[in-house]
Amino acid sequence: MPVGLSPATPLVERMRGFGTTIFAEMSALASQTGAINLGQGFPDTDGPSSMLSAAVAAIEGGRNQYPPGPGVPELLSAVADHQRRFYGLPVDPASQVLVTAGATEGIASVVLALCEPGDEVVTFEPYYDSYAATIALAGAVRRTSVLRFPSFEVDEASLRAAFSARTRLVLLNSPHNPTGKVFSRAELELVCALAREYDAWVVTDEVYEHLTFDGVEHVPVATLPGMWERTISISSSGKTFSATGWKVGWVTGPAPAVAAARTVKQFLTYVASGPFQPAVALALGLDDSVYTGLARSLERKRDLLCAGLAEAGMAVSRPSGTYFVVADAAALGASDGLAFCRELPALCGVVGVPVSVFHDDVQAARTLVRFAFCKKDEVLTEAASRLATLKGREVGAV
Repeated sequence: MPVGLSPATPLVERMRGFGTTIFAEMSALASQTGAINLGQGFPDTDGPSSMLSAAVAAIEGGRNQYPPGPGVPELLSAVADHQRRFYGLPVDPASQVLVTAGATEGIASVVLALCEPGDEVVTFEPYYDSYAATIALAGAVRRTSVLRFPSFEVDEASLRAAFSARTRLVLLNSPHNPTGKVFSRAELELVCALAREYDAWVVTDEVYEHLTFDGVEHVPVATLPGMWERTISISSSGKTFSATGWKVGWVTGPAPAVAAARTVKQFLTYVASGPFQPAVALALGLDDSVYTGLARSLERKRDLLCAGLAEAGMAVSRPSGTYFVVADAAALGASDGLAFCRELPALCGVVGVPVSVFHDDVQAARTLVRFAFCKKDEVLTEAASRLATLKGREVGAV
């Protein structure tokens, strides 16, 4: 062994708590067992045909080299038009939009650009797993407030306790993965009031912005009074247009914040998704019926899966948005969600994801499981039928 090299893992200490993602583990388990994969949140149908055709045309038309660093001009303009069309936000495409390799890179670019080591980032748990990893990469400190099953309401005392003089930013996800919660205007105003009090940025992950149900409204933080100048909004095409593999996301916000994110982003992927960018630009300009049609389809799928989970004997939190529903397996005798999810393919041929892996406070979600419903109706019907076979079984003893 070369002198000076440790025999232990070469991985830096701040990343040693992060192994293979739970999504990779559960998708591999589904593949190995032939189980229905309701663990990883990707659709099994394609997005708008005009968008797909535009990508093919871009490839055949030679748009296969590096795109401009900030993004292709038509996508920058389309994102700005989207923000104005849906939310009334006057965004300058030249200085207030940045195209990224999906929302995940957008979040990483912003957090790495804004946080010094030791700065604190407030977020809600359960949190999407990349949040914790990105905060660790920045050398920042994660401070959380727990959203508790089944309502997942914001606890004001807990949220206030998460803020301090070290708070640099709030990382907010609404509609929220993994719970399916859509934050109310009152909850968002509380977050904003605390951000102003502690002079913190609010970074919003809004990738499910168009996937809300039952008439529930998604309220972008940037539209609230006095918040544009301290809000950085992040979204992507993957969820809205069922093209998760294209990895086309974007950041919008005040020009200095977008410039900061661009400075970091250029040294992460440099650029990405060249021929897909003009296709997404086209998709963003499609008729409202495209947006509402997918949401209504998912609302029906949600109801189908919720009914199957309830029939299986699990308590269900009915989501107001996203692709996901959270259920409690405790009534089936489960005492550990991770163990339950690893057993589930053998028990009934379905894969889910344990919510506890998205928590610092593991006990708050010990027996909770997230299931994705962005699948074909026949797949969900079969999954619901398989899940129903769990009713009355003490699966926790398996």
